[in-house]
Amino acid sequence: MTEKAVRSEKDSRERTGPLTFYRQVVAELRKVVWPTQQQLVTYFLVVLVFVLVMIAYVSLLDVAFGKAVFALFGD
Repeated sequence: MTEKAVRSEKDSRERTGPLTFYRQVVAELRKVVWPTQQQLVTYFLVVLVFVLVMIAYVSLLDVAFGKAVFALFGD
């Protein structure tokens, strides 16, 4: 490796100071496309409905397997 490559590799491993880190975080957060309130409500409702459907599905499976086990092994 050349001396420049070794120096460059060493520089990239140095720790970032807290102030620089904070500035970089703020800069990245400014790039984020934040959802509108309407989008947020829509996403929330979609997730809520999905979770409720999955709860119902798992509950039905639980009841079905429970009845099958009791039918197989008796009361």
